[in-house]
Amino acid sequence: MAARVLHGCCRPAAAGWAPAGWAPVLRAAPGPCRGCGEAAALRDMGFSEEQARRLLGLQPRLGPQRREAAAAQLLLLGLSAEAALGLLERLPALLRMPPERLRERTAELRRLGLDGGQLQRAASRCPQLFTLPRRRVAAAVRLLRERCLFTAEQLKELLGTCPDVLLEEPRHLHLHFQYVYFRMGVRQQEMVKARLFRTPFAELRNRHIFLERRGLYQTPLKGQAQTDNPKLKDILRLSDKDFLASLARSTPEEYEAFKKLLAREEEEENAEKEEEGSDAPYAEEDEDLDEWRK
Repeated sequence: MAARVLHGCCRPAAAGWAPAGWAPVLRAAPGPCRGCGEAAALRDMGFSEEQARRLLGLQPRLGPQRREAAAAQLLLLGLSAEAALGLLERLPALLRMPPERLRERTAELRRLGLDGGQLQRAASRCPQLFTLPRRRVAAAVRLLRERCLFTAEQLKELLGTCPDVLLEEPRHLHLHFQYVYFRMGVRQQEMVKARLFRTPFAELRNRHIFLERRGLYQTPLKGQAQTDNPKLKDILRLSDKDFLASLARSTPEEYEAFKKLLAREEEEENAEKEEEGSDAPYAEEDEDLDEWRK
């Protein structure tokens, strides 16, 4: 009898009988895994499971709404899921930007003429376009249009191929332009086609002066074009090996020795220029830009 009672105590109440004070042990149902809902939302936007995992690993403490909004804005540019993810991995600060700021910056870039494929390429090449302060963007654009006299169409092409130009300090950007315009005698359209601002100023100057001292480049007189000079795109875009072989007709050893000599010359000049506050040695010729265009 006792055995039967003990056996019965182990049966669940669902059998129709339970001893006094007996209650079943209830276990909580497992809740949804943390991040599963966000991962599902990212997959719905077009990200693969692996891409969603990588995206969730960026700024882990960030709220899901902010992450999804940033990703959505980049996808709206026409970027693929992988391209948008790569951009966020290169510049995670984009995830912390308010969605309205991202929308405003996209609208500003479109007003500058960047749209469709050009905007996609510019964003992929230079994601800092979205985080750069508005005043920096405005200052660079104003300089390129008003002081360097690039046309609206030239500016559009320039920003599409060299978006990094907006990251430059305006005074350095102006020096870069003035050197090529006045010292080398190259006009704006050729600068754009040669993708001038992709080449650091120091490298440009090294190559130009090396050609000049070897008698292979002549500065044209004001208002005249020197057609037998090497093309700017060749000076800028050839590898060192091809530049020396086809343009400079020199050896790597000679070029390295020249660069060291030029660096010593620059060191002697820099202190004096800094004291005078002169970071634009051709500034006095600014007013002649219109004359040169005639």
